[in-house]
Amino acid sequence: MQENNLTDVIEFFLLGFQGDTQQIISLFSLLFVLFWLTVCGNLLIITLVSTSKNLHTPMYFFISQLSINDIFLSAIIVPNLFYLLMNNGGTITYIGCMTQFLFFASSEAFECLLLTVMSYDRYVAICNPLGYTSIMTSGYCVRLAGISWLVVFSCAFSDTLTISRLKFCGVNIIDHLFCDLLPLQEISCSDTFPIKLQMYLQSFPLLIIPSIIIVISYVNIVHAILRIPSNINRQKTFSTCSSHLTVVFIFYVTIFSVYVLPTSGQSSNMNKITSLLYTVFTPLFNPIIYSLRNKDIKRAVQENIQKYV
Repeated sequence: MQENNLTDVIEFFLLGFQGDTQQIISLFSLLFVLFWLTVCGNLLIITLVSTSKNLHTPMYFFISQLSINDIFLSAIIVPNLFYLLMNNGGTITYIGCMTQFLFFASSEAFECLLLTVMSYDRYVAICNPLGYTSIMTSGYCVRLAGISWLVVFSCAFSDTLTISRLKFCGVNIIDHLFCDLLPLQEISCSDTFPIKLQMYLQSFPLLIIPSIIIVISYVNIVHAILRIPSNINRQKTFSTCSSHLTVVFIFYVTIFSVYVLPTSGQSSNMNKITSLLYTVFTPLFNPIIYSLRNKDIKRAVQENIQKYV
């Protein structure tokens, strides 16, 4: 009976960022501004793609899906982070922790698959332009997005079930910003091999194979671009991929820095700051990158301003 009591953790205490009052206020203010910029920026992308006829193309459909996912990810992490900052840490129920991990893992995995689908879209557009409209139909794009959501939710749900079987032996303090895989493994007193094996196996369909597809797509894209005789046309063609390449680079650098590179020598605050990169800053950067480097979106903004002014 005593052993069972020790393993019955009904809530966790998330430490968040610890510091003096001035530091906490400054960080809270910064994150508050970034959060609303993220929400407004991504809502702008979604609205423009929905209302502007010239943006009713597969590429912009996928960009709007990315914006939906960015808002989803920010809503999962940032509001609870505000609570942690205001209260110098805070509790989260066991069910709440598992739910947060489920949605967080789904969001990150979906972005990985979506970026892969977007690279395939650019591959078809550049390497097979005559067949692009017949291949990338609206129904096909919706199916690709739907299958991606189904796959990531299934994998994340399976991971959450496996994590829920871990025993915590009364230890419930998580030195992190949210319920993530590595911090939960660190405080568990049971064997974590099953979840490590499961994550390793899932890395093939969710990370390794998508990475290979992205690389192969862009190898073929570069090869096709180099065969274009005009230098101006080469630059114009490559510009349609530059925003996507930038987003892919930022996403994979942040993900690999947290989950692939060793973090044992880093301080807990450094791990938390790294986590902010892909939960707070990346969702903000994505709409900025696509807005600043995209003439179609700029034109759609101008048309909507002229319509209502």
